[in-house]
Amino acid sequence: MEKEIILNGFLIHDKQSLFEEINRVLMANEDWEIGESLDALSDILYGGVGIIKGSEPIRLEWKNFAENERCFGKTFTIKFYKEKLQHPEIFNSKLLHEKILELKHNQGQTYMQMILEIIAEHPHIKLVKT
Repeated sequence: MEKEIILNGFLIHDKQSLFEEINRVLMANEDWEIGESLDALSDILYGGVGIIKGSEPIRLEWKNFAENERCFGKTFTIKFYKEKLQHPEIFNSKLLHEKILELKHNQGQTYMQMILEIIAEHPHIKLVKT
């Protein structure tokens, strides 16, 4: 039997609120939260922390998905990469410039597409967009 998890996309309007909702839902039984990191999201989807126990079957319903997809589209993603460019000591500036250029030419992945790819890497999770 699948465990049902619901992300309330009506509460999501930026990256901060996205991770607040992820923490509220997926980390409900923990006394700590993940930071605003896609790597951290991937880690908790493996299970073992939060409400996902190992590779148990999960039905992840994402409410208001279409609006959230627009929110985390090309414009957001370019801004996300430009913010990373402010820290060349941490991030690969050349790679970030390439990713920005790809997006400006309607290529490359948006932030939402990166999230979807991460979810797809976890075959025990079935995403339902509502």
